[in-house]
Order: sequence, then C-alpha cells, then structure tokens
Amino acid sequence: MGIQTAWFEDRIAAAVAPLLPGFAIEAVAEIDSTNTELMRRARAGHTPPVLLVAERQTAGRGRLGRPWQSAQQSEDGAASLTFSLGLPLAPRDWSGLSLAVGVSVAESLDPSGDAKVALKWPNDLWVDDRKLAGILIETAMPHVGRAEGPAAPRYLVIGIGINIGPREAEGMRTPPAWLRQWRPGVTAPEVLAELAAPLVRGVQVFEAEGFVPFAERFAARDALRGREVQLSDGSVGLCEGVAWGGELQVRTADGLQMISSDEVSVRPRGMAF
Repeated sequence: MGIQTAWFEDRIAAAVAPLLPGFAIEAVAEIDSTNTELMRRARAGHTPPVLLVAERQTAGRGRLGRPWQSAQQSEDGAASLTFSLGLPLAPRDWSGLSLAVGVSVAESLDPSGDAKVALKWPNDLWVDDRKLAGILIETAMPHVGRAEGPAAPRYLVIGIGINIGPREAEGMRTPPAWLRQWRPGVTAPEVLAELAAPLVRGVQVFEAEGFVPFAERFAARDALRGREVQLSDGSVGLCEGVAWGGELQVRTADGLQMISSDEVSVRPRGMAF
C-alpha cells in the first residue's frame, strides 16, 4: 500500500528543524503503532528526533494498554490523525508532561477557546464530554551504562491520536468528538502542520521549567474541576483541579487525595470506565 496523503513534510521540517537539529519527518501508509515503532528504534539505540505519521494504525495503543484504532478513510481525506514525536529529553521532573502536551495540542486545535476543547486529566482532549483526542507518552533508556537519575537523558515518545472526521462510537468508552464539527473541511495534514512546531516548543519549555508554566493554562480548560468524579478504585470525591506538579486533587470522605496518573483512572461520576 502506497502513501496516499501529502503530509506537508517540507513545511513541517522547516518549522521544526531549527528547534531540533537533525529532525526528520517520516510518513507511512500503514503500521502497527507509531509509538511502538519509535520505542523499538530507541531500544535499539536509534534516537534522533523524528515525527512518524501513519495513514492507518493496525495496533494503536492508548493509556493502560487500551486499543486506539485509526478511523476509516473517508472521501474527503483521513478521518483521523495518528502520529508520534520522538526526541531525547532530560527534564528535572517528568511529572505533568502529558498535561503540558495536552495544553499545547488543545491550544493549537482551539486557540480562541470557542470550540471549548477541554483537557480531561491526565491525557485526553474532550469536547462536551466526548473524546476528541488522546495522548500516550512512553520513554526508553536506549544506551546501556548511562547513569540514571532525575535529569538522565531518556528518549521520549509522544503518541497523539485525533479524530478529524466522524467515527463510530461502538466499542468506545467515551463517545467521540471530531474536529470537522467546528472546522469543516480541515484535513489531517493541515492539522499536523499546525501542531508540530508548537508541540516541540512546548516540550522544550517543559524540559526547562517543568509543569508550572502550563498549570494555569491547564486549569482554564480543566474538564473535571468542580465535578464529582469516580476513581477506578471505586472511591468518589469532588475534583479540585490539578496541583503544580500535575497531580489530580480529589476531595473524598478521607480528605484531599493527590493522585498521580500511574495510580488510577478517573471519570465524571456516572460515566463508565
């Protein structure tokens, strides 16, 4: 199967390469998972900065190993955008990275806030409680013998899946939203070209300064703050927003709980996991 889509590779490379020397963009027609491929490369020691975009993923993954499949191609172009950005990164603290990435993507897709793209902690973008996009972050330590520690360089892989056009809700935990609901005619390549450079800049700000520069911007789009939520461990409480380190703050019968993204999942009460 050959590539059917023009992905504005030259335009993206021109915008990103000054930020990431050695950067390359690769487009493929079909792959199991863009994240899986970049993680394979990193573990084999191949770690240049790269953006890998696929017209179709056959084994896409979301958080906690959940499947995320590309939507079917439609007459007006790809109904979804699936890509991964890989680059070496050495922040002092990794806490809140998925939230910072979410802020960057939401602001690129909905800069004015008119479309009300909200951020559902820790890694989803919602519109009216429907899922527009998901983020999967993974890291690898590619070089044996490198000293580990808070600032040890690792290879970061950020996978992003965005619904561009309509998709079926069957089998999805959260009903889907899609970008063409408020941007008719927009294409996956156009969206990728809009996202790429701001995403890289956001990651570099996070590397230098952590989550703090993103905290208020996240709060402005927080989909859970002020709502009663249920955690996957069964506990229920009132969401009081996100702390400066990216932890979710939930006030339960036992007091204020500070929840990190690797502990539990969370939903507004009444929505199924």
